[in-house]
Amino acid sequence: MGKRSTKENKNIYQLRREEMEWTRERASEQLAFMSADRIEKIESEKSLPHPDEILAMSKCYKSPDLCNYYCSHECPIGQEYVPELKMKDLSQIVLEMLASLNNLEKEKERLIEITADGEITEDEYHDFTKIQGQLNRISQSVDSLQLWLQKTIADGKIAADLKAGVEE
Repeated sequence: MGKRSTKENKNIYQLRREEMEWTRERASEQLAFMSADRIEKIESEKSLPHPDEILAMSKCYKSPDLCNYYCSHECPIGQEYVPELKMKDLSQIVLEMLASLNNLEKEKERLIEITADGEITEDEYHDFTKIQGQLNRISQSVDSLQLWLQKTIADGKIAADLKAGVEE
């Protein structure tokens, strides 16, 4: 086993590799197409990772949150359109989703009023953006739930074939 890093500010890629208790050499063997030197450059932030490397690391390290991190922090398009998701407990995700759905239920009639004519007037704009915020929170809850499911499958707590049955 190689020596353990004492670096203070480790990036997420190094943290996830170390959670597996792998050296860079071991990670390189598991990733097959990435050398230990390439992993070191990514972890020391001397070089930006490529999307295919992130996808491979996320699977190999059983850490699907690496994909969201990459998209929301390093990809120029993702930085614009992909919100960062934090790993949460299932109960927290469900409670946040239900709270947002309940708030949206209260706003449903107002949304119908605002959008019925196909235009959003100046006096409707404030209410519309408030409702849009609720919809964004619901969307993030759904994404968080998907991330939780991917992590649970990666950890072997749910069989991947159960997920396939849900998607049909």
